[in-house]
Amino acid sequence: MLTRTILIIIMAMIVCVCHDVSDRDIAREAASGCRNFASLQDELQVGLGCGSCVPCARETFAEHKAMCRQRAASPQLSKNPILTPAS
Repeated sequence: MLTRTILIIIMAMIVCVCHDVSDRDIAREAASGCRNFASLQDELQVGLGCGSCVPCARETFAEHKAMCRQRAASPQLSKNPILTPAS
């Protein structure tokens, strides 16, 4: 029997270069209950350097908060490890 292992590597996108914050960092904060963008900034310092990342950081945070709400509303989604944000 031939067994093949497939390794999938998902690269993180750096959102804030000034403070080295990735989309994964933002996803992790959203999943851990971060309530709003101001709280995210307090926690990660995202957007507090030059500020050019704020639109992308806001959008990324909003997308991940929406996914968290969907996951909370659907028990099947919360049990699927593929749909869980990477750490």
